[in-house]
Amino acid sequence: MDWNRVEGNWKQVKGKVKEQWGKLTDDDLDVVEGKQDQLEGKIQERYGIAKDKAKAEVASWYSRQQWH
Repeated sequence: MDWNRVEGNWKQVKGKVKEQWGKLTDDDLDVVEGKQDQLEGKIQERYGIAKDKAKAEVASWYSRQQWH
């Protein structure tokens, strides 16, 4: 997974992330700043899911994106 593309285009990607995980706030996304581990942690926190599940959800979401 080449996550550098997400980090480099975070301002554009934030909208897609928010579509997928609507419980994440703008403040959450500002803190994440495109970092994969931070995003997984925020998803885990907001949705009350296990770290492994959050990681799997992010990986699945990333694989469905058209820009990678």
